[in-house]
Amino acid sequence: MRPVRDIRAVPTLFLIVVVDLVGFGLVIPLLPFYAVRFAASPQEVTALVAVYSLAQLVTAPLWGRLSDRVGRRPVLLVSLAASALAYLWLGGATAPWMLFAARAFAGACAGNIAAAQAYVADVTQPEERARGMGLIGAAFGLGFMIGPALGGLLAGNDPVAADLETPAWVASGLSALALLGVALLLPESLPGDRRDGAPQPGRVFAVLNVLRRPVLSRLIFVNFLVILAFAGMQSVFAIWAMPQLGWGPGQVGYVFAYVGLVSAVLQGGLIGRLTRYFGEERLLLSGLALIAAGLLLMPFVHHLPVLVGAVTVLALGMGLMQPAINSLISRRAGPEEQGEVMGISQSAASLSRVLGPLAAGYSFAAFGRNSPYFLAGALVAVTLLLALKLPRGRGAATFTETGPFGQEGGPAR
Repeated sequence: MRPVRDIRAVPTLFLIVVVDLVGFGLVIPLLPFYAVRFAASPQEVTALVAVYSLAQLVTAPLWGRLSDRVGRRPVLLVSLAASALAYLWLGGATAPWMLFAARAFAGACAGNIAAAQAYVADVTQPEERARGMGLIGAAFGLGFMIGPALGGLLAGNDPVAADLETPAWVASGLSALALLGVALLLPESLPGDRRDGAPQPGRVFAVLNVLRRPVLSRLIFVNFLVILAFAGMQSVFAIWAMPQLGWGPGQVGYVFAYVGLVSAVLQGGLIGRLTRYFGEERLLLSGLALIAAGLLLMPFVHHLPVLVGAVTVLALGMGLMQPAINSLISRRAGPEEQGEVMGISQSAASLSRVLGPLAAGYSFAAFGRNSPYFLAGALVAVTLLLALKLPRGRGAATFTETGPFGQEGGPAR
């Protein structure tokens, strides 16, 4: 199949990612309830959330590099097939180890997001990059709007008698549908002359070469810290909402759905226009400020209107921050290393999704249910100070840095 080099392919990718992430969103808010069913502690609940990202941490750079060598489409196909199998395993789990094994397998094969981001980089010009990344972010938003609401509806509102099997079966079917979409509708984006089939240095050496570029490494670190804070908050929300608000799976799912709706509207309809007016750097800083404010407001939530305000601020902050920083990271990478750089960024985010839930679970158990939100808000405030030192201005996003093995990185084209 001939590679495509046209941004018009992105809507097709968008629809495929939406379908996959609806399935992903179906089970994410329900994971704590899976664990509670087996009498898990708060630390074990958050560990179940973290194990997916722990496996992804190890494999994401490998998937990214593989997509640079064989193309984006094969990686998407394998990843989606593995997701379908993992959800089947999760739905049939009869012991705690099966829950952990199913999530670890799904994480180890989760190369689809880095491949999707690299696909966007393949088919967009630098000035279109934030808009393209925004569409992938909007796919996340829609996935987390429809998925949690559907999962909550299927599971019910009773935390003790919730139906946790049906959401997993539906998630598996949606991953299979997304797999079919890639196979039938999505052309390859990476031309043969840009695929690096030559032997490459080791993975550790490649990671070190990317991270030694000062601005690129700082961008990845900023993303790491924000996801660390947000993942911790997300992982304890269900067990926080049970005593704080008396909620079950249904209500938790609806909150996740609302966050997804706000994020989808912002990233799908507004991010391109906002980027043209303000630039990625200002959007990044604004997003960080909103995330910090939303996290620090959460401990004071005792009624629904205050919760809506807090999660709205959080969703707006993530909706501004995520496409902006992904665009900045992509524009710092050369065209031949898009998959690898996005894979390393995804791997760093995976590490934060391991450490964030574990830290939040410990803080929840040791210092009370509101402590993870105070800690996360303070961490994002520190991250905002770090981001203020990033280069800003019209040329900052495409400033050339030395890439791996001595070649120039920087503007993709």
